[in-house]
Amino acid sequence: MEQPHWQPSRQSAAPLHVQIMQYIRDKIAGGEWPVGTRIPSQRKLAEAFKVNRSTVVTALEELAAAGMLEGCRGGGTRVVNHTWGALAAKPPTNWDDYVKSGIHRPNLPAVQEINRAEFHPGIVRLGTGELSPELLPHREMSSVLHRVADRTPSLGYGEPMGDPQLRELLAARLRKLGIAASPASVLVVSGALQALQLISVGLLEQGSAVLVERPSYLYSVPVFQSAGMKLRGVPMDEEGLRADLVGAYARQYSASLLYTIPTFHNPSGTLMTEQRRRQLMDAIEAEGLPVIEDDVYRDLWLDEPSPRPLKARDTAGNILYLGSLSKTVSPGLRIGWIAGPQPVLERLADIKMQSDYGSSTLSQQAAAEWLGSGWYEQHMERVRDQLKARRAIMLGCLDKHFSDIASWNAPPGGFYIWLKLHSQLPARTLFDQALRRNILINPGHLYDRDANQYIRLSYAYASLKDMEQSLAQLAEIIKSISS
Repeated sequence: MEQPHWQPSRQSAAPLHVQIMQYIRDKIAGGEWPVGTRIPSQRKLAEAFKVNRSTVVTALEELAAAGMLEGCRGGGTRVVNHTWGALAAKPPTNWDDYVKSGIHRPNLPAVQEINRAEFHPGIVRLGTGELSPELLPHREMSSVLHRVADRTPSLGYGEPMGDPQLRELLAARLRKLGIAASPASVLVVSGALQALQLISVGLLEQGSAVLVERPSYLYSVPVFQSAGMKLRGVPMDEEGLRADLVGAYARQYSASLLYTIPTFHNPSGTLMTEQRRRQLMDAIEAEGLPVIEDDVYRDLWLDEPSPRPLKARDTAGNILYLGSLSKTVSPGLRIGWIAGPQPVLERLADIKMQSDYGSSTLSQQAAAEWLGSGWYEQHMERVRDQLKARRAIMLGCLDKHFSDIASWNAPPGGFYIWLKLHSQLPARTLFDQALRRNILINPGHLYDRDANQYIRLSYAYASLKDMEQSLAQLAEIIKSISS
């Protein structure tokens, strides 16, 4: 449940606990907190309302006495009735039963908490995987939208495969990367995550095994697990995914496909070497193993241009290639793409039409303007310069504050530094203590349940001042917990 943003008034004649009681009662009576809802803990409510915990306890006790709340085993308090439901002959709908029976798995609790905390005032987001508002092209985007508007943009539904002009431009860009692509082999999607959702329900049988790097971004989003798939982690080293193990893992688990981020891996920042890419291609061709290549970080190289994608080496049509503008131009555009065999994309396009009837036509026209005008390349030059400076500052902060408590590698591109603590600390304790000081981190266990010694840091989002101050504070927190 999202933390309340309301706070009681200290100028009101009504006592604070009465105001809190009325607020919660209104939420319940109005149906916003239906029967079965687990309300935030006393501590979190006290923090949100900026009152003493005893004030919250008094309000909750009165609501419990009125039959509206009830403590449950294992801690926590749930809504058990509401004012109108108490008078009705038929008990109110228990929406909690419906919520629990849905086929799509919820995010991990820590991911849900991160998603909520990201928008709290004053939070410094040290792990966020997107560009800072300072780096987004606000002025250029305004010009792009004006140019689209001047041409009287289409306001209707679009083609199942996506805007023809955008697919032409994407196919041309892919050909420059060495990928054999025509507009018919490109499907526009609402970000790379939707691409994964379409693949999970459109191409795989329930119970299929999906090989992923370990650690992997895919462990932090339940898109494949919700479709009944099982993730099987393949170890990594400094050169990327252990290609020498892929064949054995594929046979052991009867794997249906491999998901990989070879270029500026999330969360480790690793860039797969050329030799390892050749070894991986040999392995997947020997096994006949389909691959999803997630290449959304490709254009964020900082030291030298990224190597050719795996897809550029694919002569058998084994690889589905994912790209996106979310990491480079604007996550708000919600524009990504899949390149692959035409029959596969037509199947995915049909499923996409069943779910959302096509990506936003306005966003697609804006994306086409970006890619066709030459502004994208100019923007990326500026972004790379800024990210390179930000990376240097974060690495300098780590050298200054973390040299005796952690180790790390300097990533050649992307957003992330995979920080390994020398001591294995309670992940929940570290997360909570950092959050109390308005520092939001991404614990390593989100990407590998055994990676409790790791933290995913990002130099892309927080302001430079916040980054420096928060890293110093985070080091203090880690040292205090370790002592």
